[in-house]
Amino acid sequence: MAVLRFLVLSLSLVLLGHSVGGDEYHQRSNIPIESHNVVYEYEGKAAYWQEQAQDTILAKLAAVDAAHTKKAKNVILFMGDGMSVHTVVATRNHLGDSAKQVYFEQFPTTGFAKTYCVDRQVADSACTSTAYLGGVKGNYGTIGVNANVPRYSCTEAFKSENQVDSIAKWAQDAGKNAGIVTTTHVTHASPSGAFAHTANRYWENDAEVAAANCNPEETIDIARQLVDWPTGKGLKVILGGGKRNFLNTTVNDEVGYPGHRTDGRNLINDWLTDKKEQNASASYVWSRKGLSLVDLDNTDYLLGLFATSHLPYDGDRVRGHSELADPSLAELTEAAIKVLQRNENGFFLFVEGARIDMAHHSNYARRSLEDTAAFADAVAKAREMTSDEDTLIVVTADHAHVMTVNGYPERAKDITGLTGSNGDDGRPYTILSYANGPGFYQSFSTAEGRNVLTTKTTDNVNFRYSASIPLSTETHGGDDAPVYATGPYSQFFSGTYEQTNIPALMARAANIGPYADVEP
Repeated sequence: MAVLRFLVLSLSLVLLGHSVGGDEYHQRSNIPIESHNVVYEYEGKAAYWQEQAQDTILAKLAAVDAAHTKKAKNVILFMGDGMSVHTVVATRNHLGDSAKQVYFEQFPTTGFAKTYCVDRQVADSACTSTAYLGGVKGNYGTIGVNANVPRYSCTEAFKSENQVDSIAKWAQDAGKNAGIVTTTHVTHASPSGAFAHTANRYWENDAEVAAANCNPEETIDIARQLVDWPTGKGLKVILGGGKRNFLNTTVNDEVGYPGHRTDGRNLINDWLTDKKEQNASASYVWSRKGLSLVDLDNTDYLLGLFATSHLPYDGDRVRGHSELADPSLAELTEAAIKVLQRNENGFFLFVEGARIDMAHHSNYARRSLEDTAAFADAVAKAREMTSDEDTLIVVTADHAHVMTVNGYPERAKDITGLTGSNGDDGRPYTILSYANGPGFYQSFSTAEGRNVLTTKTTDNVNFRYSASIPLSTETHGGDDAPVYATGPYSQFFSGTYEQTNIPALMARAANIGPYADVEP
């Protein structure tokens, strides 16, 4: 085994030298899927990934120009959920022309991250969040734990030797502020990687835990971990959706939706009580209007839950200043930075554009591009508010999707429309299409073969783009994820590397966590 590990590490260094959820959000089965990962036994240990990251950092440092090694005071990780290379390419056209750049494509460094889980070739948003936030790969569906934790285990995630700390905790331990922003539940797979340890990404509230035949008093749900456990309690900013996971079934939220908890707790009130006991300035908001009224320059802690479930697609947002208006991702990012930057030691911020992924799962290609554009606006807002001299910004995706750009359409054509030519069956086809998903049912009819598509059909934002294989929800793709970086040590992020290297490289740039002070 020692020889095998040595060969793997050696191969990693050789490759480095040459290169200087589906996501299951519709699928909540608690039935374990047989795993055949005994071949990857060494990957179950966090030390394997950590040592590999140390080696990567050493190799990167050896090639770094000493004039560009100023420490990063602040680190912002933007994660476009499911934002594949094809998604970015299609968004260029959606913005006006294929020659355009999505904002973050202007960043000086680009690389690629390998996205597999220990037990799956194609990853979900849970195991990847452990990788890009904690630096360790785990099993599909698990968060904040190493691969020794099988999915659905009631107990293994709560053994300290199996838990993986995140860069948010490393920042807190270094005296920095930390926060999370998302357009999905704040307890969803991606943001949970910053603070949670669980064997099942869907254990967001105690009712979900009980439904899996685990004891909610022993198998602590993700929302409770956010409010009760040290890393979650220490987050200065928590902005997103998922209010239902904080309220009991007997309690309605501000717009009349009941909670999903069954333990009688109101975790929003518990969060406020904890901050009051600390004599800290804390605000809870649930609307865009409420957020606009907060004195962010004098706020220590900010909790914003803007929807009972997910925030809307950007194209469906209610604009304006009514009580029902929805904040944009850029507005949430701006609010977060205003609170976090009050700490003279700096901060770590995680921002997720989650609805890119959900649109793809539904084969809503147009919506995925709209949300990618909104995600890019948030990145631009962050760069506008910070300095390239002391703030490292990394933009990436957790995994790909199976959308592709095809045909030979004329340059001026709208990428969400038709190619302008016909298939061999004499019928038009779309420029964007999927390998699988619910779009199959809008694309084919049993008697007639492919349905006849028109521009009027594809202009509908709810049109599900063509898919070859019928599935109720489209799956992820196994492509490498793009990485874009600017700011201190941004040159670290070139080449192709394990997704687990992302938090290690960010931590080295900020000189925090287990990768601080690593020198060649």
